[in-house]
Amino acid sequence: MVVEALSPKEILVYIDGEYYPKSEAKISVYDHGLLYGDGVFEGIRVYDGRVFMFDRHIERLYESAKGIDLQIPVGREKMKTLVLETLRKNNLRNAYVRLVVTRGVGNLGLDPRSCPMPTIIIITDELKPILGDKPANTITSSIRRNPTFCVNPMIKSLNYLNNVLARMEGNRAGVTEVIMLDVRGFVSEGSGDNIFIVKKGKLITPPPTASILVGITRNVVMELAEKEKIEVLERDITLHEIYTADEVFLTGTGAEVVPVAEVDGRKIRGGEPGPITLMLKTKFSELTNSEGTPVY
Repeated sequence: MVVEALSPKEILVYIDGEYYPKSEAKISVYDHGLLYGDGVFEGIRVYDGRVFMFDRHIERLYESAKGIDLQIPVGREKMKTLVLETLRKNNLRNAYVRLVVTRGVGNLGLDPRSCPMPTIIIITDELKPILGDKPANTITSSIRRNPTFCVNPMIKSLNYLNNVLARMEGNRAGVTEVIMLDVRGFVSEGSGDNIFIVKKGKLITPPPTASILVGITRNVVMELAEKEKIEVLERDITLHEIYTADEVFLTGTGAEVVPVAEVDGRKIRGGEPGPITLMLKTKFSELTNSEGTPVY
């Protein structure tokens, strides 16, 4: 007798009030999120049944939407309820949430007035730290970060082609991540994460004026450093300062806290993580394991 193996239950995806198995989760080809990258999103982590920094992520989602004049059809508390409900339906305790709001279905023109109703998508799935668990090797990308006078990087929009092109450079070079500069030549951020350096005991990171997305993890790490009486500075950083830093690390919801071992062939601390990086990485892990909005 042949016994067929049971296929694992598919992740359910929320789309506009309905739940669909992952293989059947679809949107219209006329959705302006697909046609023009017209929409916003958030990536959110769930640790041991708690949604980390939930309110901050939801606040940024709605601020991004306001920045592109996108009217999200549900309020913030309702949106949080939908995210929690989706996590429960998938019985997830450790997960990554991708919360997406597009302009919605319209015609083939650019004009958003053809889109009567935004599309809401909630994906909850497992995701390991996207840069892995080893110190990162990096290069400087030739792709400059979008300047604030074009599409402001503070808006976490669906238009990430700038970052994708930079990531492709890193792939061709065989490195973990890339460092992007702003149009002035100052250090901005990675393709999907913020960057910090440590110099003479001080923690330094680029300011919002350096065309960065102000990350949730970035801000949490700065708060942790201040609690440890480490001076934190937001100011412009040159590549020379990266090369000669005592420590360098990256932060992001998808990446968490990642030491940088090498930048453009220059070893940082001989390729080994520094003490402040390791301390903040540990403190961040402790925080994610103790704080957050309960799912269950």
